[in-house]
Amino acid sequence: MFDSIEVKVPGKLFVAGEYAVTEPGQPSIVIAVDRYITAVIQESDKNEIYLPQWGMKKMAWEEEEHKNLWESNPKFAFIRAAILIWDQYIQEQNKIPIPFSLTITSELDDPSGRKYGLGSSAAVVVAVLTSLWELHKFESNASSKWTIFKLAAMAHYQTQGNGSCADIAASTFGHWLAYSAFDPSWLLKQIGTEISLTALMNKNWPGLSIKEITPPPSLQLCVGWTGNAAATGPMVRKVHQLKEKNPFYYQSFLQRSQKSVQNLFRSFDEQDCQMAIRSLRENREALLHLDQESKAGIETVEIRKLIEVAENYGSGKSSGAGGGDCGIAFVEGERAARELHEKWKEQNILPLSLQVSIMGAHVETKDDLS
Repeated sequence: MFDSIEVKVPGKLFVAGEYAVTEPGQPSIVIAVDRYITAVIQESDKNEIYLPQWGMKKMAWEEEEHKNLWESNPKFAFIRAAILIWDQYIQEQNKIPIPFSLTITSELDDPSGRKYGLGSSAAVVVAVLTSLWELHKFESNASSKWTIFKLAAMAHYQTQGNGSCADIAASTFGHWLAYSAFDPSWLLKQIGTEISLTALMNKNWPGLSIKEITPPPSLQLCVGWTGNAAATGPMVRKVHQLKEKNPFYYQSFLQRSQKSVQNLFRSFDEQDCQMAIRSLRENREALLHLDQESKAGIETVEIRKLIEVAENYGSGKSSGAGGGDCGIAFVEGERAARELHEKWKEQNILPLSLQVSIMGAHVETKDDLS
């Protein structure tokens, strides 16, 4: 029997800058949360993968008869893309691929299967690539995080065709992050030139910025779940339609979002809790105007209720694409957070006991388990 390696990858939660972040260089804040995808990998006689929670029995992924199974579920497509890009990368490194057995489990969703919106497809891609990185004994350091992020971003982008990849950054690096997306048109042009993956990993990606930031000590981030899963696709399409139909309005939204997120950055730099609360409210107002103009349905009745309750203690807004899933609030001090949680419960909003995961994707050692 070969020794197994256990990799933990956190989920994500958007704090500010949603929708705007899909534009290269637009600022956002995203956090890693302490709910994890777990990947257990070990050397094997043949390549096989096991996803028990997604109803997938252990299978050898290369076998042609499993092609339809890979394509029958979006998660399988992301995993397949991650493995294919890894095969290309390791070939360029002149390393011999190690056959592997990989098991992936998740605690990002409710035990009943209902989704919280914590970014599972991104975390799965990061988990696959981090596991393979560790199995092949590549060095793990700050530089390797960037390589894994870029490989995961390419796999995710090739599968989905859009998105900011902020969720991949959160899952890879952990912590509170100031994130700005790369220019996807630049990336597609690079791929079109048949540049090697290694050379592409070593390039600076225009627009891309990932930096750790530290919130004011008294700032409490509260997360409430509405009980309804969001259908992201239709909302994103409506916002994109607005961008085409009314570019002037869309640009004004980008400016409002940018200003509010930069004010949030300043509140973190100055460790000013009340400024952070005000800036989060400003970002909500930018999104609210976008929602009204695009009719995307970002703020549902439940999300609005969550925000209205939060306003009595601090400020609140939708998180991510909106349309359901989670809303967030900024309040000052633990007492205000406890009181807000109680009021949310009275409105049938479930407070989630999420903490920021300081570590991004990492190997779980015996010390971590003790």
